[in-house]
Amino acid sequence: MSRTADKIAHLRKTAFEHPEYIDVLLPFEEIFAYVDGKEAGTGIRFAVPEGNGAERVQGGLPLLSPEALSVDRDAATAFLSGLLDVLRRVGREGHADLDRIGGGLSDGSLDLASLYVACLARKRDVVDQAAASLSVQAPLLAFVLEIPLKTALERVSSSLPTERFDGWKEGYCPVCGSRAGMAELSGDEGKRRLSCSACFFLWPFPRIQCPYCGNADPETLSYFTAGDGPTRVGVCRGCSRYLKTCDTRLGNANVPLEAEDLATLHLDLLAGKEGFERGK
Repeated sequence: MSRTADKIAHLRKTAFEHPEYIDVLLPFEEIFAYVDGKEAGTGIRFAVPEGNGAERVQGGLPLLSPEALSVDRDAATAFLSGLLDVLRRVGREGHADLDRIGGGLSDGSLDLASLYVACLARKRDVVDQAAASLSVQAPLLAFVLEIPLKTALERVSSSLPTERFDGWKEGYCPVCGSRAGMAELSGDEGKRRLSCSACFFLWPFPRIQCPYCGNADPETLSYFTAGDGPTRVGVCRGCSRYLKTCDTRLGNANVPLEAEDLATLHLDLLAGKEGFERGK
């Protein structure tokens, strides 16, 4: 199965075991079903630098810069139009906003290349301005744009050997520069790897260190669990951020972490109640 198919399978399994999650997981299952088999059809391309990139690694510079991104507008518009249809079908609200986004695609008022570059560079003001011009909610526009962008990024990251980034010491992704979205523990020694929130690349990182603020004081780093699943929540009291971690020695070793992230939304709610924010 493809990685996208693996994500669908895990969401279906979770919804079967926890019917109370169906309303939350079903939209994502439908989105992944739309993406499955279309991973090469987003219209987004990246020019991957040649060579081993040792100098970029040593300098803490991600492999892909925003300038490496290019967009085939026709292909990108077709992909997004189909995605909007899916969101209309699975969503109970926001149809008017989705229609306005579709209108922006049709009349060319949405500059997709600039918007994707802004998303990759984490320039939210550009997305906010585009949303305001369409009179739509900015988080919705960002969500719609990020689905094909993440799909395109994952295609790149999955083709890259991990050894290309030997020596990378940063808490952000060596491929695209995005924050860590989750972590995993694996192997007999439970070594830790961070998972990018955008391209899902995995890279090694010290277990006793916050990837967001660099705090390495064990007295202010801890974790909590809920239930008997393999995923727990690591928290940093230095910056009040948290990061969910799947201990694959306990299960779900072959589950894509993006799917495990969605399947453990209850942990996000618990972390929020404890006063912690998701790392960014």
